[in-house]
Formats: sequence, C-alpha cells, structure tokens
Amino acid sequence: MRLATLLLLSTLQTGAALAQASSHSPTPAAVMDDAPPALRTLLQQASALESAPDTIGTADHLWQAAVLYCQASRWGSAEGQYRLGMLYAFGQGVPENRAHAASLFSLAASLGHAQASQMLDSIGVTSAELPACVNQDQSPEKAPLQPYHGVPADLHPGNGQSIDQYLLALPDHKRWLIPLATTMSAWYALDPKLVLSVIAVESNFNTAAQSPKAAMGLMQLIPDTAERFNVRNAYDASQNLRGGMRYLRWLLSYYRGNIAYAAAAYNAGEGRVDRYKGVPPFPETRAYVKRVLGLYGSSRHAFDENLTLASPWLAAGAR
Repeated sequence: MRLATLLLLSTLQTGAALAQASSHSPTPAAVMDDAPPALRTLLQQASALESAPDTIGTADHLWQAAVLYCQASRWGSAEGQYRLGMLYAFGQGVPENRAHAASLFSLAASLGHAQASQMLDSIGVTSAELPACVNQDQSPEKAPLQPYHGVPADLHPGNGQSIDQYLLALPDHKRWLIPLATTMSAWYALDPKLVLSVIAVESNFNTAAQSPKAAMGLMQLIPDTAERFNVRNAYDASQNLRGGMRYLRWLLSYYRGNIAYAAAAYNAGEGRVDRYKGVPPFPETRAYVKRVLGLYGSSRHAFDENLTLASPWLAAGAR
C-alpha cells in the first residue's frame, strides 16, 4: 500500500468507518427519488459501476464511475460530488488526491450533504482545488493499475524472484532456450517474459520433463493439448513451444487478458476455471498461479478478442 494511502487512513479515524460503510454501497434511494430523471439515471449507472467486482475483466470500472460522477458534479449534484471525493480520497479509479477530495467534500457539504461534512472534518485538509473534470467537460485522469489488480490477496506473490533474476541463474546448457522462446513469442503476440515464466514453472527449462500425469516437455503439454494444437513430438523444443504458446494465446483471449485465469486454466484446464468462475481452490493450482504471477510481475496481458469468444461467465459478468 502506498505511503500516502497509509497516512490518509491514519488521519481519517471516524471517517474511515464511514468510508467503509459507504464507499461501494448503492446510492441512497432518497437521493435517487429527489434527483431529476437524467441525474437519477447518471447516479444509478455510476453506482452500479462503482459496485462492480474487480475480477471480471472490467479494470476501468471505477474510473468509468468517476467519469459519470464528474458529470453529475458539474450538474450540481451533492451526491455526485461526495462520491467523486471518496474516489479521490482513496485513489480508486483516479489518482489519490486529498486536495481534490477535500474540495469536493466542501462543495457537497455546502449543499447540505451530511456525509460529505463528516468526511471533510475527518480528512483534515482545506482546499479549493477541484478536479478539472468538475469545471469543464473532460474525463478525469486514471489511477495507475497495481501489478496484481483484480487478483485475490492470497494469490499475490509478494516480493519474490522475477523472471529476469531467474534467467540470470539458469545453467549454461539451458540458456539456448531463451532466444528460441523469445523469438517464437513474437510470432504469437505474446510477451516473452510471460512465456518464459510459464516454462520456468512448468519444467524448469527441461526439454525432457515428464509429469506423473503424462505432461511433456518444456511447457508440459498433456496428450490432449498436444493433439489439439497439432504437436507430434512434445519433446522437440520448437514443437512444444509452438503448442504451448498457441494454447496460452487462446487462453488469454478466452479470459480476456486475465493472467491468473489463463494460468489456472493452463494448469487445471479451462473447464475447472469456468466451473469455479475463477482460480479453482486446488492448492497446486493456486500455488502455480501465484508463482507465474510472481515471476512475470503483472496480472494482465494483451489479447486478441477475435481469436475466440470470452468465457461465458466472464462475458456475463462484464455486461
């Protein structure tokens, strides 16, 4: 957690409890009833976005809520100003900015918003610095995504070894595989560091690796996967990499760039990920995902949405 956030949380005191109760809660019905129809619709849409889970591939949902709250604030909505202030106070969707938060709370409090008045007392900052999106029709800036945004806390890898550090220690007789995998990664529009991370976890760069479940070679292809991607000799490095990369690319498309889901499916099969609507509760799979994320250092990857339709439960959640 950033130092600025820790300082903010330590000063909010009673405001922190209020924030916990109201940050992702629906906009009160009384506020909706009193608002003009257009403003009511805007607040409802923003509230729905703010309450959406982080794990369904909508990494921008809090920022999209901020865009709508900016518009509501320009229309003079105290609730919109308060909600936007909360997003700035805690750095959700927009960069953390206590001055912006204080000015928004002050504006909403002047319109009689009780919770905004409480937050203004708790935050301990006086400011007239409103976000630009409140003064003119423009989008707010986006908060930078954290490396493991949307990944459950128990899957965060911490400060472990990166793939670069891992490769530095790779024995000489295995190092020829690095340029081969790097070159082939470009053919499949994959980040070579992700491919190398998967290889490291799957086989430790052992072309002859075989698991008790008959997974074979560098990227540990089971017979069904090898057949699916037309790999005739899974112990041939180039063939194995081709099959593994094609499968990984397909999984990234199917799970819309979510590496945790793609890695879990690579380990346990997409059927199990779909059944549990996320990373399955199997200790082996969760440890696998955690290690891949730790080596790679991110939870997102670009994907080709035209390669396959999204997983049905993921697509349903994103609507």
